[in-house]
Amino acid sequence: MTFSTDKHGGRCRLVRGKVYYFNHITNASQWEHPVGDGRGEPDKVRCSHLLVKHNQSRRPSSWREQNITRSKDEALDLIQKYIEQIKSGQEKFESLASQFSDCSSAKNGGDLGLFGRGQMQKPFEDASFALKVGDMSGPVFTDSGVHIILRTG
Repeated sequence: MTFSTDKHGGRCRLVRGKVYYFNHITNASQWEHPVGDGRGEPDKVRCSHLLVKHNQSRRPSSWREQNITRSKDEALDLIQKYIEQIKSGQEKFESLASQFSDCSSAKNGGDLGLFGRGQMQKPFEDASFALKVGDMSGPVFTDSGVHIILRTG
């Protein structure tokens, strides 16, 4: 096999008329052109999330509920229930996010689009960048509430 090196430190090859990328640092392979600095960490990630706010959230209201009164423990219990439903295959992430997320991204199945470092609250950012594409986080606590994060890109 013949590979050529791209500007991201990875190698690319023409396969079935398409360019195929392989990063020898992370051992990641993909059809899409890589983003990032070549060290294995992207400049931006794409994630969806499901947010459950509680009465200690920085803004305890949402499109779903004018005045959120649930406790932080109740919010965590809901998040754990959603995680179980997703992992068991009983529900799809996008469906639960659309119905139950306290973020306005619910209208897009929880999709937040691309974002880089410094754009989200630190715990959310750290969890998002630590996930591999297709992986889902456990509960992530921020000033906004409790999240489940699904890395989509």
